[in-house]
Parts: sequence; C-alpha cells; structure tokens
Amino acid sequence: MDEELRSLTQRLRHEAGAAASYSYERLASTGDLDELADVLIAPEQRLWARELAAFRLGLAGDRRAFEALVLLLNHRDPQRCASAAHALARLGDPRTARAAAALATNELRVAYALHPVRLLVELRAPESVPALITTLARRFRPHDPYRRVAIACVDGLGALGDERARPVLNEALAHPPLAQAAASALKRLPAQRAPRE
Repeated sequence: MDEELRSLTQRLRHEAGAAASYSYERLASTGDLDELADVLIAPEQRLWARELAAFRLGLAGDRRAFEALVLLLNHRDPQRCASAAHALARLGDPRTARAAAALATNELRVAYALHPVRLLVELRAPESVPALITTLARRFRPHDPYRRVAIACVDGLGALGDERARPVLNEALAHPPLAQAAASALKRLPAQRAPRE
C-alpha cells in the first residue's frame, strides 16, 4: 500500500468513527471508480468521505478528482493539504500546475501555501519556477511570519536548478533566516559562464 494512502486511511478511519465504519470500509476498499466519483457530487457527504474518494481517484489517475483535490490542497488542515498534494502529483491532470501556482502566489492564502509550493517542485512544470520566485520575493518583508513557506521556496528553487532563480536567491542571502538555505540552493544552480573579453 502507498505509504501516504496508509497514513490517510488511518486518519480518516478515526475521523469517521464507529458510527460510519461500514461506509468508511466500503469507500476504502471499493474498486469502482464511479462509486468514488459519485461521493464527490452527492449532497451531504462528510468531509472524510469526500477526501477519501478524491484521494483514491487521484491515485488511480481519474481526473474527476481534480476539483476536490485542489480544494483540499488549500485546506486549513495541513494533513489534508499534504494528502491532496500527494494525490495531485500522481493524477496527471495538466491543470494541476496552474492551480498549484495560483494557490502558492495567492497572498491572501499564504498561510496555506506550503504544500502548493512543494507540489510545484515535485511537478517541475513550466509554472513552477515563476511561482516560487514570486512567492519567495514577497517573503522578504520585515517580520514576515511565513518562514516555512520561504524556506520551501528556497529549497525548491535549488532543487529545480533554474538560472532564473539566481537573483531572488541572492537577495535571500541578506535575510538571516534564509541565508543558509539560499547559499545551498545557489550551489545547485548551473555554474555561471565567465563573460568573454
């Protein structure tokens, strides 16, 4: 079993509780993707049921899970965000990177940007580097409280190894909480060519 699926099923089994154990076990074990997809559109479904259905559809590459997973990626509960990011990375929907970039760069939701940032790094999509640069540049404000988001951007830009990140990473060197990570990230960028004389 996928380790993230194991973690999610344990968490949601507890959330569902004994009263919903039959419904939970059915959703956790069914191989019928249509049954899972129906949960996403049926009225009055509990959040644990929608999350379990969306996650399993995402792992199966069924794009009917996309909207539900994007909503969960922007949830206030970090565990839901992490599970959604894991499923979205495996879904294979071309809209995923654009949605993750929109969430990562939405300054009104920056408190929940950590997992969209990490997803962008994993996707290595054309949207990834510009979104990480934008998000990181906004974290240079004095007393910015979103250090984990900033560090994730720095580490991600290093992992992506794109030369476009050099200016923002150089700027990050001037910010003590980011300096060590920025120095490491800069080492992972392609070596700069010496200018011709």
